[in-house]
Amino acid sequence: MESWSFPPAYDENFLPAPEGRYWFPRRETMPAGDREKAILERLQQVCAYAYEHAPLYRHKWDEAGFHPGQLKSLEDFEEKVPVLTKKDLREAQERHPPFGDYLCVDENDVFHIHGTSGTTGRPTAFAISGADWRAIANAHARVMWGMGLRPGDTICVAAVFSLYMGSWGALAGAERLGAKSFPFGAGVSGMSARCVQWLNMLKPTAFYGTPTYALHLAQVAEDEGINPRDMQLKIMFFSGEPGASIPAIRERIEGLYGARVYDSGSMAEMSPWMNVASSAETDGMLCWQDVVYTEVCDPETMRRVPYGERGTPVYTHLERASQPMIRLASGDLTRWVDEPNPCGRTYPRLPHGIFGRIDDMFTIRGENVYPSEIDAALNELAHYGGEHRIVISREAAMDELLLRVEADAETFANTDGAARFCTEVEHQLQKMLGLRTAVEIVEPGSIPRTDFKARRVIDDRAVFHQMQTQLDEENR
Repeated sequence: MESWSFPPAYDENFLPAPEGRYWFPRRETMPAGDREKAILERLQQVCAYAYEHAPLYRHKWDEAGFHPGQLKSLEDFEEKVPVLTKKDLREAQERHPPFGDYLCVDENDVFHIHGTSGTTGRPTAFAISGADWRAIANAHARVMWGMGLRPGDTICVAAVFSLYMGSWGALAGAERLGAKSFPFGAGVSGMSARCVQWLNMLKPTAFYGTPTYALHLAQVAEDEGINPRDMQLKIMFFSGEPGASIPAIRERIEGLYGARVYDSGSMAEMSPWMNVASSAETDGMLCWQDVVYTEVCDPETMRRVPYGERGTPVYTHLERASQPMIRLASGDLTRWVDEPNPCGRTYPRLPHGIFGRIDDMFTIRGENVYPSEIDAALNELAHYGGEHRIVISREAAMDELLLRVEADAETFANTDGAARFCTEVEHQLQKMLGLRTAVEIVEPGSIPRTDFKARRVIDDRAVFHQMQTQLDEENR
């Protein structure tokens, strides 16, 4: 296997032949059974390393009765190694600020600090050593090569440059690839119009961002009198939210820009987060198992589900020495398969990408619904205006769903057209999701856009519960 060591030691000057499909042919196309033998050996190394250098793992594993010396098979790994959660990471950093007792390297070796926003509690800090940063760059360059990107291509990174690992990871990969990196960024008022101007001027090969932002940018371009296809983008790769693996959304973006769309991205904690990603010939997401070992598990038992079934991804770093994640539970939902891939790589695949977070799911009249499924249903409609909001409310004893949907300008301006579109939305949700939904058609552009991850669900059931509690107290 090419460059297969722990810690990794990549040749920073290596590049495949331009016409080559694979960065590392052996690692990417070897029989899966042979790769799993190598992965087991690597897991033994990584677990021994973490047990020695990270009190978090040592204490957690001692409590579970696990020692790295017991690891003799991948089944042992699944059955004996307890999962790690984001809560574990937050608590470790509270006990041992700022990086927790799982850093595993000297603080002086930390090269990049990233982290979560902390909008729902204490932020989690990601401490990445210089050596690990290079490993991330090499892994991302390899995945981007698989998408068809090559040295000399111009890659626009249109995502927020802050603590967010998405933008920085894409930039690191582009630089290692030898591309012309165009770190445009996002998040500042008026920036979208300027992004359109620059894209139209530079005609870059590729664009990185979120699917939501790409759709918004297309609308901004049209408002500026620019056809998004005139930007001449060839490749658009996304992370941060479901969408790029959803056929209706992927086809909508491809139709607007005339570019190929690729999905990527697991978790910031798992950087190199492109460990699950499309390739030029293969839709969905390949699990690049020799970079990060992915198991899809039952959310209750955290045991692997058979191929073909749904579960939650559980990830383990194979090439990280600083803050290595070992069996980190993602909290997402996906489905995996193990079947021949058009690109010839012998990795398992997530054919529909990541559906969304399990805790994003809501239940309406006994039906489990993911916001990404509603996104997909609406994007199939010709007169959809590009944005919507999902409002969950409570009337009488039942939860209800209200959908506020933008129509396109021509449809909204016509009373009969808006009414027909409302009926069309109702029928589409009934057909695809089995949901009876109240629909409100609103003016195009009336729902705020975002250049980051879309948050489309408004749950006002909490207000109902507060009111009900107050009424109950008053009636006592």
